[in-house]
This record gives sequence, C-alpha cells and structure tokens, in this order.
Amino acid sequence: MEQARRFVPIARGLGAYRVVSSDLGRTRHTAELIGHGGCAVDERLRERNMGAWTGRRKSEILAGDDRQQYLAWQAGHFVPPGAESWDAFRCRVASGIVHWLSAGPGDLLCVVHNGVIRAACHAFLDLPPARSFPVTPGTATILRFDGKDSSSARLEAYNLGAFLPDLQVSD
Repeated sequence: MEQARRFVPIARGLGAYRVVSSDLGRTRHTAELIGHGGCAVDERLRERNMGAWTGRRKSEILAGDDRQQYLAWQAGHFVPPGAESWDAFRCRVASGIVHWLSAGPGDLLCVVHNGVIRAACHAFLDLPPARSFPVTPGTATILRFDGKDSSSARLEAYNLGAFLPDLQVSD
C-alpha cells in the first residue's frame, strides 16, 4: 500500500489519461489508492493463472525441488500443471490492451500485475520474458503507441518509481 501511495506523484505527473485495472482485488485497491477507484476493470488484465502453483509463495518454490521449473516458468518455457501457457497469457493481455487503446481517445493507464507488464512488453516490443526482469510494485512501465496502432509501441520507461527497485524480485 505504501508503494502505491508513493506512486501518486508519478501518476499525477503523467497528465490526463483513461484508467483500466485488472479485475483482481489487489489492483483495484491500488487504483483506489492512486485516486482512480471505480475505474474500468478487465479480466484480460489479470495475472497469469498459476494452476497447481496457485497459493504457493515464490520463496517456497525456489527453496524446493521446483527451483529450475520456476526459472523456466519465469522465462516462459515451463507451464505448471493446470496453468496458463505463456503464449495464451501474452495473447490475452495483448487483446485487453488493444481493446482499451481503441476504446477512446487519449493516453491509457493500466493498473496491472508484474506478469501482465512483461507479457505486454513481449506482445508489443518483442521482448520475451527471458530477457526482462520482474517490475517492482508501485512503479510504471510506459509504452508509447502512435495513435491506436499497437504495432508502433516504443518503450519509454521500465520500473519507473519514486524509490529504488526491490532487488528481491530478481531471485
């Protein structure tokens, strides 16, 4: 919650924009904390379905027998039983973002999860997950599109925040 509150000046500095959030509670709460409670929500912007790993902590997975599988999952090369594949996830996220880009004029602020940001970078910048690191909560990644042309994306900022990144996310 403190990371979201520290993001408020950055959000204000972005100027006028439309806002959409993942429909999950954590992102809706974050949207509220940064002044956008009641914004549009979209289930396509949810974090990746983890299947059999749902509810497990990252530290638990890394400390156990699943460490190599976790690293392969993070790179987009492994799918836990019952989980969503990286390709399906990337397509779902891209579909949601393209929809909201074309839904109205002006800039768009998406309040989303780490994996969604990495999937968007893969979908629009061809930056695969193996070549990006997780983002810190309460930071911004800015993709610039020329109009509504989703193939024109350029990366303007990654992990932009009011404080140093959380180095623990790179495990």
